[in-house]
Amino acid sequence: MLGSRTRLAPFALLWCAATLAGCSKNEPPPADAPVRTAAVETPSFKVCWTIYAGWMPWEYGAAKGIVAKWADRYGIAIDVVQINDYVESINQYTAGQFDGCSMTNMDALTIPAAGGVDSTALVVGDFSNGNDGIVLKGADKTLADIKGLPVNLVELSVSHYLLARGLESVALSERDISVVNTSDADIVAAFAAKDVQATVTWNPLLAEIVATPSVSKVFDSSQIPGEIIDLMVVNTATLQAHPELGKALTGAWYEIMAIMSGEDEAGIAARTHMAQASGTDLAGYEAQLAATRMFYEPADAARFTASPELPQTMEKVAAFSFAHGLLGEGAKDAGAVGIAYPGGKITGNADNVKLRFTDEFAAMAAEGTLSGQGGE
Repeated sequence: MLGSRTRLAPFALLWCAATLAGCSKNEPPPADAPVRTAAVETPSFKVCWTIYAGWMPWEYGAAKGIVAKWADRYGIAIDVVQINDYVESINQYTAGQFDGCSMTNMDALTIPAAGGVDSTALVVGDFSNGNDGIVLKGADKTLADIKGLPVNLVELSVSHYLLARGLESVALSERDISVVNTSDADIVAAFAAKDVQATVTWNPLLAEIVATPSVSKVFDSSQIPGEIIDLMVVNTATLQAHPELGKALTGAWYEIMAIMSGEDEAGIAARTHMAQASGTDLAGYEAQLAATRMFYEPADAARFTASPELPQTMEKVAAFSFAHGLLGEGAKDAGAVGIAYPGGKITGNADNVKLRFTDEFAAMAAEGTLSGQGGE
């Protein structure tokens, strides 16, 4: 667990050194001698993120000092680190190299939670509402045209889940296609190859692929709203030991939301910054945001997290995950990993809860009870 890492403030100089002439261990220090100070421990944490429309606010918050400001308010330090490979970022979190990481609901279930790392969805930032899609080469294609094709995607990720849900909608199954596992870092280049005919990915990669001449986007996440959810997940034990981490991250997030959602100069500047950091322009980034149901207000996030639809969604995700062997070798059914929700509801194995959705911190933000809320 990384929450135990600390930074130590340097000691003040001792009033004398034993090697100095005329200095005795038994002599009292002179009145004007510097005082030796005790070590000051600042709990230090690390969270990671990868490039995606809904996670660019973390980069902005780090670059503009917003995360550091909220960390200072709670007497901690938070390092926000970009990882270029999405799956690798979650693997590093699961291995204990980070205290928190941005990831989707499905990946939170199938990687850290299924791996035994008790994790909490601290910030429910948005759900994909068109930001994930299936693309075929050729104009005027339909999803049914995918039958018999190899499909490049990040295997066993939300892209795989989206594909499965899409296939269901046209009475097909994964038996009708073949999956070609492709890293998100390589998927745009892979789609440019002549032998690649179909792909599934997320923005900004999706936007780049859709801009290719003579392609068809045949299915996207707006057709399964609320099922692909973007989170900041933190280690549950760390959060329980250091609730100040949850408060600082939540406070920073909603300050960023307030800025970036505005149509004033500050809001446009924030979105422009995020656009450039993600490799696009303002128009491109705003198009991605239009395909994202952002929870700019903490009350909206809290309501979504406490809604009866969330457990239903997670049961669908768990069923897909079990069918693909993602809940661990010992999983006997889709309920092998317990998932907890606000109000005490649990789906799956109540004796093996490893993924938790909480509205506690969003509710604090909505009520204005976080430290420093109400202005600088």
